[in-house]
Amino acid sequence: MEPAIMSEEMHYEGNCIRPPSEAYSILLQVTVGCSHNKCTFCGTYKDKRFRIKDNRTILGDILFASKYMKRQDRVFLMDGDALIIPQKRLLWILDQIREHLPWVRRVGAYANAKSIRMKTLEQLKELRGNGLGILYLGVETGDDALLKQIRKGTTAENLIAMGRKVREAGIKLSVTVLLGIAGRERSLEHARATGQLLTRMDPNYVGALTVMLIPGTPLYEDYVNGKFELLAEAELLRELKEMIAHTDLSRGLFFSNHASNYLPIKARLPNGKQEALDQIDRALRGEIGLRPEWMRAL
Repeated sequence: MEPAIMSEEMHYEGNCIRPPSEAYSILLQVTVGCSHNKCTFCGTYKDKRFRIKDNRTILGDILFASKYMKRQDRVFLMDGDALIIPQKRLLWILDQIREHLPWVRRVGAYANAKSIRMKTLEQLKELRGNGLGILYLGVETGDDALLKQIRKGTTAENLIAMGRKVREAGIKLSVTVLLGIAGRERSLEHARATGQLLTRMDPNYVGALTVMLIPGTPLYEDYVNGKFELLAEAELLRELKEMIAHTDLSRGLFFSNHASNYLPIKARLPNGKQEALDQIDRALRGEIGLRPEWMRAL
């Protein structure tokens, strides 16, 4: 590899997203796009062909961060699925972070069921020992029929097994679920199945987002053609209530404070479950104001 030369800026390609909890992290784009990139609701990476960036570019960005980002003590590896990087290269990236950014306390990344399955438990533990502290897994739903429909490429049982594998490796697990993704017909079935999946997986964090239509995606086309119905505010609240009612975590945080949601909730389960359910009931009665439509965003 040629020696890396620190550039005058970080190398970002296309639209880049990160979890809300990584808002103040050093955003290091080590892959471009998503290794799966087939989900019907997602348009984030449609303009990118998946690839892993070369080591010289990655190291150049780390060197840039070493000079200009000394106040940020977390690193988030983008794009859609950095865990898919072969073990040797991923360990090299973590080594460079530890060498050049010694103040960094935690490294995080997105993952999917395929990339977790490709790592052995021992490899995940090795990554944990080298600084990988949290993985973000897009679950979306626990309903197998819906998982197939939205082309997640996995099953509820597989998602549960992969999530538990991450936890067993000592890596914190944050999962996202999608309110409204089932449309009207299977709304409550989706909510119950997702709550049951979360209970068995027992992640550290759950983030509930509300589906938003993105032009150019298959889900958007279904909406235009009358094959998919968006839920009204009250229906989304009832779906959220049903999901929380069927979710039992040993000591996990359940959030619905993403900008796409109408009602922000933060509850530590199991102790905070009833308070969250009561809050939703108050919102359904009109006693709590909801986020206005113009403020909602992905």
